[in-house]
Amino acid sequence: MFGLVSLAADMVYEGARSLYGPLLAALGASSVVVGAVTGAGEAMALVLRLVFGPMADRTGRYWGLTIVGYALTIVCVPLLAVTPFVGGAGLALAAALILLERSGKAVRSPSKSALLAHVARSVGRGRGFGIHKAMDQTGAFAGPLLVAAIVSATGAMWTGLAALAIPGVVAMVLLLAIRARVPDPSVYDGSAAAPSTSPTEAPPMPGVAGAPAMTAPVEDPARARGWLAGALGAGLPREFFLFACAASLTTGGLVTFGLIGYHLSVGGLAPVAQVPVIYSGAMLTEALAALGVGWLYDRVGPSVLYAVPVLVAAVPPLALSGGLATALVGIAVWGLAFGLQDSTIKAYVADIVEAPRRATAYGVFAGIQGVAAILGGVAAGWLYARSVPALTLGVGLVQAAALTLMVLAVRRARRSVP
Repeated sequence: MFGLVSLAADMVYEGARSLYGPLLAALGASSVVVGAVTGAGEAMALVLRLVFGPMADRTGRYWGLTIVGYALTIVCVPLLAVTPFVGGAGLALAAALILLERSGKAVRSPSKSALLAHVARSVGRGRGFGIHKAMDQTGAFAGPLLVAAIVSATGAMWTGLAALAIPGVVAMVLLLAIRARVPDPSVYDGSAAAPSTSPTEAPPMPGVAGAPAMTAPVEDPARARGWLAGALGAGLPREFFLFACAASLTTGGLVTFGLIGYHLSVGGLAPVAQVPVIYSGAMLTEALAALGVGWLYDRVGPSVLYAVPVLVAAVPPLALSGGLATALVGIAVWGLAFGLQDSTIKAYVADIVEAPRRATAYGVFAGIQGVAAILGGVAAGWLYARSVPALTLGVGLVQAAALTLMVLAVRRARRSVP
């Protein structure tokens, strides 16, 4: 059922995301502003996990943070519908709402991923995260189509954005129902204790048959280290940081769809009503990639991730080309890279980090990615305004470095396994 929540919530976020480029352009933004806003949004969705990942492990409020994070997204997206009606303040308001909506993802993602890591263990984490990602992308496919239909019928972007309140309400109702039904998902994971705010019970006294368990508070290592140490990833394995740096380079190098949508609309390659349809096609590609690669990950391991830098490097010369057909191929490659990276990275982090530290690990990992996302977003917007070939060359060089680091990280992790 968690997948159904993600399906409905992704209809909200991805439906809006398909219009970020055209919306910002209509409000007067340049390519640099579009790159900066969408890049900063992705950065906030990642960097703020440095706060909320350790917070989840310290407090045990996995469900509470998940609910608050979804609520932020579901409130902020429909409010984008008012931005065309507030005059000169529209661009600033839209940027603020986009950043707040992305902050909601930062609040919920580490906790949600930690909860899913428990549940997915019973079916295989690659498969479990892959199926969940596929449900995500089903919503990401449906949301833009809903928006496209409404924008095409009404001729106005704001109507499509306002309609996204409906799947938002559905997502919240489902989420609260699941919370009431399954307060402790760790029961599906026999290798880990439940994420809980209650003191941990000590095991029965050794050597005394049938002796009752002694209840004594056992200090959580994340709590003992403190927030700052947790946010900096104290105690996480070295191969984790090497892998995080590699993944951050692929994240920073993957141009945002905000910039791609800007290119399609401003460059005259597609009318605004068609941009969400094109985006939904990319989301379908991403969903199929997540499902297939998740299955492959469980059989061959993290080496499947080596394809990500190659795909990321191919996006700018294709998606930002002057012809629609070539751009569509590039957008499909963009969706493939996104789906391959997002599902398997979370599964790999769960495999190399112990359960009590996973929410922290997801937060630290996302924080490192976030720094790259904001730098990559600004750089991509700046280079796009000057030279697409220069943007292509820059992304290619960064991805060569990413592939090198990724190979080293995976090999080191394999050597560390006893």
